[in-house]
Amino acid sequence: MNKKTVLKILIIIFTMLGVLVLNNNFVQASSMSDVVEGAQDFIEAGEQDTSPALDTDDLVPMSNMLYNSVLVIAVIIAVIVGLVIAIQFITGSVAEKAKIKETLIPYVAGCIVIFGAFGIWRIVVNILSQSQ
Repeated sequence: MNKKTVLKILIIIFTMLGVLVLNNNFVQASSMSDVVEGAQDFIEAGEQDTSPALDTDDLVPMSNMLYNSVLVIAVIIAVIVGLVIAIQFITGSVAEKAKIKETLIPYVAGCIVIFGAFGIWRIVVNILSQSQ
């Protein structure tokens, strides 16, 4: 193994160890009856709570804001990348134009996937909001 690979492995190991040390949330009970009693209290608290788990009135505006923000960012990135590819195609030589045509396939596929995901997101949100 070369030095870069060993360094990457060590970084991953130390990161994992750091996460384990920082997330030291171990359950410590003095006896099994404490665990059962705590679980029973948890179940009773859940049975007494009659409020809905999620307030959909707050989720819809947040979802719309998130959808619109991410869609605007995706459109801006797609247009900028498209313009860069177009400028390279216009100013490139014949060999460069062939390379640029090869980059168009992933670009178009990426646009289809991204905007298709936005379409699916909008359809799912509309169906779920109408079902309530």
